[in-house]
Amino acid sequence: MTTTAPRPRWLLPTMVGYRRAWLGSDLLAGLSAGAVVVPQAMAYATIANLPVQVGLYTCIVPMFVYALLGGSRAMSVSTTSTIATLTATTLVSAGVASGSKDPLGSLMMLTLLVGACLALGRLFRLGSLVENISGATALGLKIGVGATVAVGQVPKLLGETTDVSGEGFIAAVLAVGGAWHSVNWPTVALSAASILVLVLLRRFAPLVPGALIVAAGGILLVAFGDATAAGIALIDPVPSGLPLPGIPDFTHILALVPGALAIAVMAFLESAAVARGIRRKGEPQIDSDQELFAVAGANVAGAFFATMPAAGGFSQSAMNQGAGAKTQVSTLVTVALAVVVAVFLGPVLSLLPEATLAAMVFVAVAGLINVPQLVRWARISPMDFWVAFAVALIALTAGLLPALAVGVVVTLILVLREVNTPELSIVGRVAGAMAIHLGRGMYTANAQPNERAILSLAVSQHPPVSCVILDVERLTVLSMTVLDTLEDLDSELGERGIVLRLARLPEAATKVARKTPWYAGLEGQGRVHHTVEEGLAAAAADHGGVRATADGG
Repeated sequence: MTTTAPRPRWLLPTMVGYRRAWLGSDLLAGLSAGAVVVPQAMAYATIANLPVQVGLYTCIVPMFVYALLGGSRAMSVSTTSTIATLTATTLVSAGVASGSKDPLGSLMMLTLLVGACLALGRLFRLGSLVENISGATALGLKIGVGATVAVGQVPKLLGETTDVSGEGFIAAVLAVGGAWHSVNWPTVALSAASILVLVLLRRFAPLVPGALIVAAGGILLVAFGDATAAGIALIDPVPSGLPLPGIPDFTHILALVPGALAIAVMAFLESAAVARGIRRKGEPQIDSDQELFAVAGANVAGAFFATMPAAGGFSQSAMNQGAGAKTQVSTLVTVALAVVVAVFLGPVLSLLPEATLAAMVFVAVAGLINVPQLVRWARISPMDFWVAFAVALIALTAGLLPALAVGVVVTLILVLREVNTPELSIVGRVAGAMAIHLGRGMYTANAQPNERAILSLAVSQHPPVSCVILDVERLTVLSMTVLDTLEDLDSELGERGIVLRLARLPEAATKVARKTPWYAGLEGQGRVHHTVEEGLAAAAADHGGVRATADGG
């Protein structure tokens, strides 16, 4: 008798318990998502001045790998406008756009570095840490991305053929000024019509793949009209066939590292946000570490096939879910559709006008400029407003990579300020004694503020207290700094005639504390207790004994 080896838990997690009845829904959802993601990814490739087939390839390899490893049942992983713009910025800042003989080799190295950063994040279980980056930082960066890329598309909408989004907002504004001297009015008409169709479909028929309709319309206009004679520029010819494996170019590796780190952070943030945002009630919870592993694998594999860095995209994922996706089988269907397009439709895609792709990008990124949310935050949370505003301003003036760096640093400062602020609460009182609970625990960074806060609270009581029972349940890890601080707190309280008792110290921390003479002495004096109530009772007994003795004297 033979048995089939069980499938590893990390492989095909969304396929567990798959039902044949789901297949029809997954097929429809995959085709619907493909109608959005394929033309959209091709358009996003142009943001980085890359061939449109690079965007098409990003719909094949990374998507396939995520379908095997990802935990979200409906998330579609290709590239996004934010990731594409950061890719453009990174390549330009590394000198690839102007100095590289092999831009695709440098792109492969960038994507590989992004995958490596994500893999290291998974190895060290940094998923929850990365998710602490504030929504204000993400909003500010997206506003910067949206404004930079939207302005960068204007020259193409007017008839130019270059994209300067990767060079920053100011360069994009200057390019718009230069484009007005060579406006092609047929191109302007096509651009306006494309934008109008996309906006109307998004507003009144959100389930209709507007990008596909606009792309098909542009191709038909070129095929059966006289668009090229009117001066409407087309994209570069798209070769037919599947992506071939290659070796990344190590020439610019050091210059690409900062941008790769920034892209990795945003790729994970976007993917985690999309995965959680589209999770249906009853579906498994999204595991941050699982998503890090899956997105890392998607980028590492894609790097050897000249794909852009990949992340979960909201529009195609929403389309996927809205069309009824049950599992990642729908993504495999989207991959199959992208393969068909790559193999058979290269000559057809070569008829696509530049302005049509620019219109798709313009409409997609314009939605990132979420001014109403910024105004709402100004009213509700001024701190978040100013963080978002500052990040957006830096993104528009200094660039996206400095903006992300500033946003991450500011977020960490705010988080540290928050967790380092003592949170004390009085949880019990008896005659002459009170119990204090450490709401945020105590560690190296907040030990001194907590000591000062406990002293201040203890000496400010009326009537005065002679004993403090400190509830240290939150001290799961003890450092020497914390032990020294507790010993100093014991001494400071003692000088004021107040006895310190500890309650509910976790077992792991107790093993560490017992190695110090101070704690051993504390235990010997009976000042360590299993519960707060036990500590209060002991304090009350001591207080009563002292009073009786004093009265007898």
